[in-house]
Amino acid sequence: MSRPDFWNDSDRASAVIKRLKTQKSKVDKYSAAAEEFDDLKVLLELSTDEEDTSLAAEIPDSFNRFAGHLEQLEIETLLDGKYDDKNAILSLHSGAGGLEAQDWAEMLMRMYTRWAEDKGYRVKVLDLLADDEGGIKSAALLVEGENAYGYLKAEKGVHRLVRISPFDASGRRHTSFASLDVMPELDDDVEVNINPDDLRVDTFRSSGAGGQHVNKTDSAIRITHIPTGIVVQCQNERSQHSNRETAMRMLKSKLIELREQEQKEKIEDLQGEYNQIAWGSQIRSYVFHPYSMVKDHRTNVEIGNVSRVMDGDLDEFIFAYLKDQKNNN
Repeated sequence: MSRPDFWNDSDRASAVIKRLKTQKSKVDKYSAAAEEFDDLKVLLELSTDEEDTSLAAEIPDSFNRFAGHLEQLEIETLLDGKYDDKNAILSLHSGAGGLEAQDWAEMLMRMYTRWAEDKGYRVKVLDLLADDEGGIKSAALLVEGENAYGYLKAEKGVHRLVRISPFDASGRRHTSFASLDVMPELDDDVEVNINPDDLRVDTFRSSGAGGQHVNKTDSAIRITHIPTGIVVQCQNERSQHSNRETAMRMLKSKLIELREQEQKEKIEDLQGEYNQIAWGSQIRSYVFHPYSMVKDHRTNVEIGNVSRVMDGDLDEFIFAYLKDQKNNN
């Protein structure tokens, strides 16, 4: 960065600065944990040598704080995937069940938004298809921040809700489903050769908030990749051009992810219908009634406080999944 020609190539300079910021963040976290360890060691020595009970009382809190930061560092060492450090694109879809399922999808969107904000990440709505009666049919969110994809890839799958439906006058228990697809947002320097003849591009009128401009122009974009059946759409931006650019980035990310999953060398080798997730294979159940429990069916992690989870406290599930994946590999 100290070279005189550093800013001659602004794109490269930005990439270097971003990499520096990422590496500095890792070093700072390690340094902070090392300092906490040294402080804890001194605290232990003083409390033992001087037999000071007031010092001894501080030890549990200091240890728990250090252990938490150490676990966070350990988890970050598991984020060694090719795209783990990237931003994440989340695609939520309500399952069968009408208003009940749509309400569940909206609850999940709030849950992930809260989780991201607690991490200091920025959340941007790329696409939102709300229902007039309530809830959402689908939504696409961009979560911007270091390792966003590395963490959120653990959440990909079908999420199942069991509760007494507030929309059922008889007070019966309902089971609802919503699916979450997660993919990395790729940089422009990642090359993906997409044949324009393989794309079907549709324009339509945006349905979300945005004032008169949104309601009177066909600025929303839907792109279908015909060979795989992948469909992406964006209506967040005010111009059709911006929506198309965002939708193409989403498509590129999905194709790269699918190519890696199927271990294909070329996009052209991907064939068949792209199905996000089958509705019977839920990764997690959220039970509000007849008892309170959230259970991850992949790791068997259970949390009895459903409200805490719905407020975005997901780290226990995410960390357990990442550890399990590392052990299995």
